[in-house]
Amino acid sequence: MLKNPHGKYLPFKPIKLSDRQWPNKVITAPPIWMSTDLRDGNQALFEPMDGEKKMRMFKLLCDIGLKEVEAGFPSASQTEFDFFRTLIEGKHIPDDVTIEALTQAREPLIRRTVEAMIGCKRGIVHVYNATSDQFREVVFNTTREEVKAMAVNAVKLIKELTAQHPETEWVLQYSAETFSDTDLDFAKEVVDAVTAAWGATPDNKVIINLPASVEVATPNIYADKVEWMHRNIARRDSVILSLHPHNDRGTAVAAAELGVMAGADRIEGCLFGNGERTGNVDLVTLGLNLYTQGIHPGLDFSDINTIARVAEHCTQLPIHPRHPWVGDLVYTAFSGSHQDAIKKGFALQKPDAKWNVPYMPMDPADVGRSYDSVIRVNSQSGKGGIAYLLETEYGVVMSRRLQVEFSRVVQEHTDRFGGEVSAADIWKLFSETYLDTASPVRYVEHHLFENTGDASKQQGIKLVVEHKGVKHVLNGEGNGPIDAAAHALQQIGISLHVRSYEERSMSSSDDGGDARACAMMEVATAGGSGECYGVGIDVNIVTASLKALISSANRVAAQAADSKAA
Repeated sequence: MLKNPHGKYLPFKPIKLSDRQWPNKVITAPPIWMSTDLRDGNQALFEPMDGEKKMRMFKLLCDIGLKEVEAGFPSASQTEFDFFRTLIEGKHIPDDVTIEALTQAREPLIRRTVEAMIGCKRGIVHVYNATSDQFREVVFNTTREEVKAMAVNAVKLIKELTAQHPETEWVLQYSAETFSDTDLDFAKEVVDAVTAAWGATPDNKVIINLPASVEVATPNIYADKVEWMHRNIARRDSVILSLHPHNDRGTAVAAAELGVMAGADRIEGCLFGNGERTGNVDLVTLGLNLYTQGIHPGLDFSDINTIARVAEHCTQLPIHPRHPWVGDLVYTAFSGSHQDAIKKGFALQKPDAKWNVPYMPMDPADVGRSYDSVIRVNSQSGKGGIAYLLETEYGVVMSRRLQVEFSRVVQEHTDRFGGEVSAADIWKLFSETYLDTASPVRYVEHHLFENTGDASKQQGIKLVVEHKGVKHVLNGEGNGPIDAAAHALQQIGISLHVRSYEERSMSSSDDGGDARACAMMEVATAGGSGECYGVGIDVNIVTASLKALISSANRVAAQAADSKAA
């Protein structure tokens, strides 16, 4: 039982803002977005991203449309420093994208940070120090004057160092870390000193960031603090007011939205809410919240499945199936009454009319999701029972997304024939759907070889298949066996994009003597449609993977034939 918190936890005092304006405001345009996935998001991972994952994440952020990306903390390690140099020297930064680097307000770290950014077209030097009394007294043992002097001295040094590199357009960002727990009069005093030291003007604006480093109060109190700063800081026309909400109370999205109503111009956050502790504010949720209010966020989430899969690969963190707008189950109704209302809504919905489907505030097609899971749904227990029987009786441990897909196959069977479905019936359906497919392509054999030519294509394959009854010997190259085989299949007109891949071991004996591998692969056609799974089982993992790829090709072809017939 929880102890009585009275006296141990004191409620946050409300802000004296009797004429607050934000409750009457509405958001009419998106804020400036800044991604901190590669910095705050990266440092919050069990295993920080390596160079390949960081580059893949950076390119994803640029593809989505982020124009400001905090690429890391270059003074923290050689790895972080080298990533900045790779971005700049390898010319990976689009002309309309600004990279940002974080540094503490310490001279050696500031010098290292500016050194890392030399040569970029436009760079934001982001310096911070904590301003709250708690951190001043408990962590740093400093006076308020010392805190302000630290910020001002850091800004003066950044101004001096960046002036030596006029080929770059330099922008200063200052974060009053722990702003959410800082007295407003002192926060203003520090911020005003910073903008004065930089010489901020309307043509040379300073980004002033007001982070909820720890979410300590309800979102309305954060909005009050933001509005107070918006209305009281000096040189407001020379400031871009930025927010960096964390999610300790689970209200970061609300705090960000109210903060924009309170006068903020810019939001920092991570895709899907990654970040320290309970995470940074979720940029995807914020953007799609705007979208459903008729405001384009300026970010491209039209293929949300690919964005989600890349983010999961780079962070090694799963996206919750109930995650707003994105989770695998958010467009699926298990309740019978919900299903009925949704189906009636679809029946009345006209192609060019205002979206008006019950229980669905957004059209799944707008983010590249299909209607299959909406129109054909299963109860949770039905899906779980199917997965349990396949695992316990046949050793097949399906991925969550494969469970959702295969449960529709089982439902179609029960709708048609009725009655109880046994484990043997489920295995027969599974085999017919995924393992025994041979049309239009049947796997025969393969041979791998190492490619000694193009360094980006390290694996070669000779793949023997039957295509529509005719034997073909196909050759392909790629960064691995699956990629090479996918390229080989293009020679017979099959073009697939592998969205995700998982492998599981199977064993039918206690000593593992007949261990086999089960490969599960989610693919889409080159155009991004026809999304489905393929499965392959073999004693050899590479062979299982190739069988899964060919299974996927056959299932895409079957789906296309069914659509044409319909």
